[in-house]
Amino acid sequence: MYNSGARVSEAVGVTVGDCDLSDAQHASVRLMGKGSKVRRCPLWTTTASALTSLIADRPNTAAVFVNRRGQALTRYGVHDLVTRYRLAAARRLPSLQHKHFSPHTIRHTTATHLLRAGVDINTIRAWLGHVSIDTTNVYAEIDLATKAKALAKCEIPVDSIASPVWKDQRDLMVFLRSL
Repeated sequence: MYNSGARVSEAVGVTVGDCDLSDAQHASVRLMGKGSKVRRCPLWTTTASALTSLIADRPNTAAVFVNRRGQALTRYGVHDLVTRYRLAAARRLPSLQHKHFSPHTIRHTTATHLLRAGVDINTIRAWLGHVSIDTTNVYAEIDLATKAKALAKCEIPVDSIASPVWKDQRDLMVFLRSL
């Protein structure tokens, strides 16, 4: 889900036939989005390798992500997995104990990381399968770290600011204080 930015419903709907893993360097997955809109997302070589092992010897119509019984994973099953892994991580990092995580958090993280990496907002819109750029702009609006980074680029170092000349004019300072 992180690699593709897929919605949980898109991820659980992926079949073996939706995966193009013939060339790990150019691997991709076909996702069926809202309104039956189809998009392809590139996959990292590590993701392609993991998927190749996962779907070995399965028919093209079989679900990629299955539960212990071999049945297609549901969005509720994914939500349960995310919750269980958050709890396990919270045992090592107590700051995660009271954080809210959901499968959508993974999608949001993908969008935020793409934005921080300098990917333009329209590419992120297409990557996530948003129809409207306004939907994607939500990620740009709330990314405080990117705003802080931009602000730091504009910051004027304190040591480069010369003391104002008017501060040395005693009569002027007396006048200003009297106002």
